[in-house]
Amino acid sequence: MKKNILFIILFSLITTISFAQKEATETTGAKEKDFPVTGAFESGYLIDAQTTVIPEKKTLEFGIQHKFGTIENGSTDMWGVYGSANIRLALDYVIAKNLQIGAGLTKKGMNGEKNITDLNAKWSLLQQTRKNTIPVSVALYGNVAIDGRPLSSYQTDQVRIAYHNGLPNKIELQDRLSYFSEIIISRKFCKEFSLQAGLSFTHYNSVNDVANNLVVGGYDHDKLGAHVSGRIKVTPQGSIIFNYDQPLKIKQMSEQAILKNPSKPNLAIGYEVSTGTHAFQMFMGSSSSMLPQDNIMYNQNDWQNKGWSIGFVITRLWAY
Repeated sequence: MKKNILFIILFSLITTISFAQKEATETTGAKEKDFPVTGAFESGYLIDAQTTVIPEKKTLEFGIQHKFGTIENGSTDMWGVYGSANIRLALDYVIAKNLQIGAGLTKKGMNGEKNITDLNAKWSLLQQTRKNTIPVSVALYGNVAIDGRPLSSYQTDQVRIAYHNGLPNKIELQDRLSYFSEIIISRKFCKEFSLQAGLSFTHYNSVNDVANNLVVGGYDHDKLGAHVSGRIKVTPQGSIIFNYDQPLKIKQMSEQAILKNPSKPNLAIGYEVSTGTHAFQMFMGSSSSMLPQDNIMYNQNDWQNKGWSIGFVITRLWAY
């Protein structure tokens, strides 16, 4: 099944690149050079999603992502403000044209029940051009995350069972790793509207075992996800933004006869203000995690049943 998934992703990518190359060949006789479009998105971040945007070479981007608790308790905890808060601090640097690397630190839970370090990279394969020589932008994004909880966390009801079926006191570095990879395709349709879609693959070396170490009722190690996000510009500096992540239920990929707590979709909508070097996004969404693999694998917030959280994203660019 994994080979089939890889084939589908590679076929889609090759088809897109071939189409773009054909368009470029047909327009080689044009007198004017075709330049990439600008301003499809204001930042490399769009709520929970990564965009196809990569700044200029030698640009450093600092990102702050923050989410409060869900609003289900109402005024009791000020609609989640006094509840469990999650935050991620990140630095991303463009080391070469169209290639960005980065790292992030995530604290999840009021008392830091889950601390995660992630390393990531994004590569822009194609850039949409003004004359439609290349009709879309295409980027690849991936990360590896390290669960930094102490060993004692693995010896409680949060025990994770790895492929090697090691005992809790035999947890190794590889057991703490999770991976996320995504192909993102975007298009700026006009000055006011940009849209992107993506297909992702998530893998956890170890997964939560919610059935007392039994296979039935646990979680899968692998999950595919579909993603759609976009921006509608309403003022010179302001935009309405949205994001939707859908975990895909593929029977052939599942290791479980019963999924006790299947992950739920993540829906978010907000408003963005940009000043060129700064971008500020305020939103409400139905996921409490910062990392995309957590959103796809473990999200239990139901946007149809008060599963909303208030959050914000701030980015700052420095060019050298």
